[in-house]
Amino acid sequence: MSTPRKSLFDFNIDYVSMFKWCIVASVVVTLSFITLFFTKGLNYGVDFRGGAEVQVRFTDVVNVTELRASMEAANVPISSVQSIGEEEKEVLLKVQSEGSEGDLNAASTTVGTVLSDKYGAGKFEILKNDIVGPKAGAQLRNAGFQAMAWALLAIMIYLALRFDVKYAPGAIVALIHDVTFIIGMFILTQKEFSLQIVAALLAVIGYSVNDTVVIYDRVREIEQANPNEDMNKIINRAVNETMSRTILTAGTVFIVCAVMWLMGGGVIQDFFFALTIGTVIGAYSTVFIASPITILFDRMGRKKAAQQQAASGKARTI
Repeated sequence: MSTPRKSLFDFNIDYVSMFKWCIVASVVVTLSFITLFFTKGLNYGVDFRGGAEVQVRFTDVVNVTELRASMEAANVPISSVQSIGEEEKEVLLKVQSEGSEGDLNAASTTVGTVLSDKYGAGKFEILKNDIVGPKAGAQLRNAGFQAMAWALLAIMIYLALRFDVKYAPGAIVALIHDVTFIIGMFILTQKEFSLQIVAALLAVIGYSVNDTVVIYDRVREIEQANPNEDMNKIINRAVNETMSRTILTAGTVFIVCAVMWLMGGGVIQDFFFALTIGTVIGAYSTVFIASPITILFDRMGRKKAAQQQAASGKARTI
């Protein structure tokens, strides 16, 4: 019999009894976010829908609201104007794609003209002028979602080989749940969904599956030591014994991400917004999504094994 591990916090919570309520809540929220995806849609950034990013450094502090008004008066299709840095002397202007790449080049030229007219030729410097055509943006968007799909597939194969086939579906459903929830939050808040957010989603996938593997490893240890014990009891024991580690790890990551989200500045705020949500929802899904699905597949496996044994017994009797 395996010996319970000592931990900083001692827990004796019946998680299995909460599974049905958490599953129902997660299904409702997930379906709601999927509906929002097809009705409201994501606010894609320049990377994914095409457009231009112009980064400008000024000699003096500029008023972002006045700068945006000047661009709109010149009919420049500005999607956002963000102040960068503590001194507020650098600004990132994002121009929406409203046609061909030539139109974007013209809009970028107009940005320089408006800046010269408003602030003077020697009062600013254009540090960056990146242009992404609509077709290239669509390709990047498809590549980003494909990267997440391939990552999920690779993780499923790894878990099936590392543990057992019954563990892989729960982990994959939990990861899909995490990604859907984060994307849903971006739809609700209409924050810009860009290439860096895809990177954040991939980071959340890696973090979440690591947490899942820790619990699965403990589940396997207990199951090997007690092969006839009910999976509900094994899951409860494994989660309680690893909860101390989950709280310390997830809590530390959450604090760092939350601080960076709230105080890190406009350029990285959305990235850490995704990571902050992912830290919380990843810990939740490991316990309340991956674990019950593992129990389901364990019961299916045991039932199938019992049927095969019964059929084998009948064959020997005949």
